[in-house]
Amino acid sequence: MVIDYDKHQVLIAGENTHLTQNEYRIVALLGKCAGKVLTYDFIMKELWGPQSKGSNQILRVNMANIRRKIEKNPAEPQYIFTEVGVGYRMIEGS
Repeated sequence: MVIDYDKHQVLIAGENTHLTQNEYRIVALLGKCAGKVLTYDFIMKELWGPQSKGSNQILRVNMANIRRKIEKNPAEPQYIFTEVGVGYRMIEGS
């Protein structure tokens, strides 16, 4: 996986994954912090502002869509991992 921050694209095997703006922003944030666990609250505040407290349903829906687009098998992710009850982590060097 390659994140092209200048073109706002995520490439898998050289192919554009056609992420939405919100999906790209989530992947870009995780990519910039690869290897670190980002909490649900942190991601929500970074993407949707400080008023985004509460339900993380929009984040979970976006993450499901991202996984369908970038993972060979979304049930067995290679790039973005769920830290149950905490948040998400992108593998380093992806």
